[in-house]
Amino acid sequence: MGWFVLTLTDSPFLVGAISAARMSLNILALFAGAVADRVPKQRVLATVEFLMAAFAGVMILLILSGVLETWHIFLLAMTTGMVRVFEMPSSQALVADTLPQDRIANGAAFNTLGRNIAMLIGPLVGGVLFKGFGPGGAFIAIAALYMLSGWVALYVRSSRGGTGRTPESVARSVIGGLRYVKGKQVLWATLVLVLIFESSGWTFHTTLVPIFARNELNADSGGLGLLLFAFGAGAVSASLVWAMIGSGRPVGRYMIGSVIVWHASILVFATSQFFYVSMAILVVTGAGFASTQFFMLSALLGNSLAEYRGRVMSLRSLAIYAFALGSMSSGAMADFWSPPRAAAVVGTMGIVLALLLAVLAPKLRRLQAS
Repeated sequence: MGWFVLTLTDSPFLVGAISAARMSLNILALFAGAVADRVPKQRVLATVEFLMAAFAGVMILLILSGVLETWHIFLLAMTTGMVRVFEMPSSQALVADTLPQDRIANGAAFNTLGRNIAMLIGPLVGGVLFKGFGPGGAFIAIAALYMLSGWVALYVRSSRGGTGRTPESVARSVIGGLRYVKGKQVLWATLVLVLIFESSGWTFHTTLVPIFARNELNADSGGLGLLLFAFGAGAVSASLVWAMIGSGRPVGRYMIGSVIVWHASILVFATSQFFYVSMAILVVTGAGFASTQFFMLSALLGNSLAEYRGRVMSLRSLAIYAFALGSMSSGAMADFWSPPRAAAVVGTMGIVLALLLAVLAPKLRRLQAS
């Protein structure tokens, strides 16, 4: 999507803005978490996937009819973002709902692995499809995969259903979830760390890398696919390692350390002027990214009661608002200054804020695996 907008508008700022538009209605995440704690999560997940397939179909029709304009893309990005708010609380809470307590860390690792395999293959295939068949070909593949994903979700079996028998209103359920998180330092500190890397590290591979690819490394969409493939390769490799090791790690220190490695590699990437050197650096970036996701998910799922998991994960979704702001600011900095300077700001901010949080939240530093 970022490359598509860049080719249509030639504006780095709009590349960041389209990512921000996807997150503009993320406030609904609070409601989504309460829903996920009340109804079967696999049904929520399947509904989301089928709707996403329908939205991809609309995009295909607009492209093939030749009437697609930039505002169409922004409107669809906002609509799909609103629907996807319901995906994370249901899908990630299902990881814990389908496993015993002592296997949650393994489940978190395999959840991260599955997402990162998609991150590894998706950009590469997407870049090839975009280059060979145009955006229409890429979105046909996207629609087909969402349909398959929705069908598979219907077959997930959970040992815990929703808590539909609770008499309280959705509003009270949301407030109860907020109070629960407020009372546990490990949970709120982990969510603050999510805010930090959503506003910094996440914006790098989603917003800045496409800009680097074209403006700094003179690459086309295929080259962008290779860069993101390197990022995905590092992410998948790290996910495999954590899936094999499982629990038993000092989760808090490892999580903070992973954030620092992730952002330090961004600082190094900002100095590279060679395509293959940049690819090598992105392998490290991907490893730091995936490790952070694994420890973050382990901390949230392993330290939440089953009846609150949907709402806890909805707050993780709500933290994506920080990504929207970070994405727009990263795109603006790349536009007004340069991509290397923007990356330097992103990397430095992530390291400084993560270290500050480590000092302010001692229970997070000392957190062990469940």
